[in-house]
Amino acid sequence: MRDRQSLERVLREAGVPDEHYWIEGVHEPAPTPPDFVYLRARPGGDGWETGVYERGTYEPVADHATEAGACAHFRALLGV
Repeated sequence: MRDRQSLERVLREAGVPDEHYWIEGVHEPAPTPPDFVYLRARPGGDGWETGVYERGTYEPVADHATEAGACAHFRALLGV
């Protein structure tokens, strides 16, 4: 997986429910679900972050130097 757009396509094709994940700039469900797995640019813009959003709080799981690395980890977090 090289980019967020490809990742979103794979998740959609795998039937992952929209409210289970949030991908910055690609898949941002509205209204915002209460809990989901996320992939976003690291605050400050240096790299990428994957994690879990629960009860209004972002809980980072891992930092990634590349978008491809973040996408691979995100896919693993969702078990796809």
